[in-house]
Amino acid sequence: MAPIGSLWGVSYQRQTKYILSTAAIAGLELDVKPFEFGVTNKSPEFITKFPLAKIPVFEGEDGFTLLEGASIARYVASLAPESRLLGNSIKDAALVDQWIHFAEHEINMYSDYIWQMVKRFFPENAYSESVHKSIFERQERSLKFLEQNLSVREFLVTDEITLADIVIAAVIQRTGRVTLGAAERAVYPNVFAHYARVAGDPRIRDIFGAAEFVEVPLAPTKDE
Repeated sequence: MAPIGSLWGVSYQRQTKYILSTAAIAGLELDVKPFEFGVTNKSPEFITKFPLAKIPVFEGEDGFTLLEGASIARYVASLAPESRLLGNSIKDAALVDQWIHFAEHEINMYSDYIWQMVKRFFPENAYSESVHKSIFERQERSLKFLEQNLSVREFLVTDEITLADIVIAAVIQRTGRVTLGAAERAVYPNVFAHYARVAGDPRIRDIFGAAEFVEVPLAPTKDE
């Protein structure tokens, strides 16, 4: 089978996992290009195609270009409707989109904020324990909502893996590496059972890789 297009991304990035997992389940091939941060994305050829100079990005065989992991994954899923990665109906597809937006904006966004604070990603912004606590509480609310939904079903939209499940699983993998230690993960047994079910699927297990969850949530070191 000829590739449907080219992908620039890195394997550990959650957005790249969305795309590669979608292609694997859909039975589609992507030409994954070599990529080096600060080199590939600064080249004139890359910037001409993708002026934002960020990854992941996609170029179809017909020259069609896309950025943003979820958008690329959704496009890939749409090329293989028989995979049912977007569900079985228009309403299913809307629910898939709902969960994708929820995962990225109600869970992952808070993991990113906390990681940036703890790692001093923006050195000019001092670490704030009260802000950290407030952000975590917002994420907690979203995780409780997800836990409740997964208490009555194995997958989020249909009775099999959809793109919604892939995105949620990739976001939860990152959450378990940043904001949720062992004690916190124990509060969400259905969320992490769902993660194990999706990430352990033989078709995409190698794409997700090892969980590499933290024992305790990331926090500033004492000298910080």
